[in-house]
Amino acid sequence: MEDPLTLLRQASVKLHSFWVRLSYPFASKVDDLSIHYTCRLPRSAAPRIRIGRSVVIGKDAWINVSVPPGMSGEPVIVIEANCRILSRCQISAKNSIHLERGVVLSSSVLLHDHNHAYDDVELPINEQGINEGGRITIGEGCLIGYGAAIICPSGELRLGRNCIVGANSVVTRSFPPYSIIEGNPARLVKQLDPVNHTWVKVLRDSATVAPFN
Repeated sequence: MEDPLTLLRQASVKLHSFWVRLSYPFASKVDDLSIHYTCRLPRSAAPRIRIGRSVVIGKDAWINVSVPPGMSGEPVIVIEANCRILSRCQISAKNSIHLERGVVLSSSVLLHDHNHAYDDVELPINEQGINEGGRITIGEGCLIGYGAAIICPSGELRLGRNCIVGANSVVTRSFPPYSIIEGNPARLVKQLDPVNHTWVKVLRDSATVAPFN
């Protein structure tokens, strides 16, 4: 028999998810969203967020839009169908963070498309706001490991489809599809051989190992 407190928590998540789907003004209609009641997702940010079908957002996650309140425009956070955002993940977007279908963010993953500005050496960093930032795209089917950080303070950062990012890795540049990425800074350690369909160790990392598909 299930613990009554477990059943109560499950019911609370379902009720909260229903309320968010019903009342938050997202950029498009949201179907079958499961969002934990401890998730920090301000109602004011909803118009700049698009969420696909059957998305799960876990406990203590934080979904943040770093644009002035009330400013209209295209969504800066897009989470496509069947994505899983597990506990304590942080997503903060100024320009664009796009999770394609079936992306999994393990617990405590950090996604930022901007950084604090620090150019004025006479002014405390926490008073300088954020920089212009870049754009992040996580390709279809990617798995981002526990505690990984993906940060793009400028330009464009893209992970091709079905990449795997190792736990606690720090990713600051793009990688091609079917890559296994590890380390701080992250580097390519394995890539799929499309002919033999086997994973091959990469002895020397390169920013241009293979083209994106």
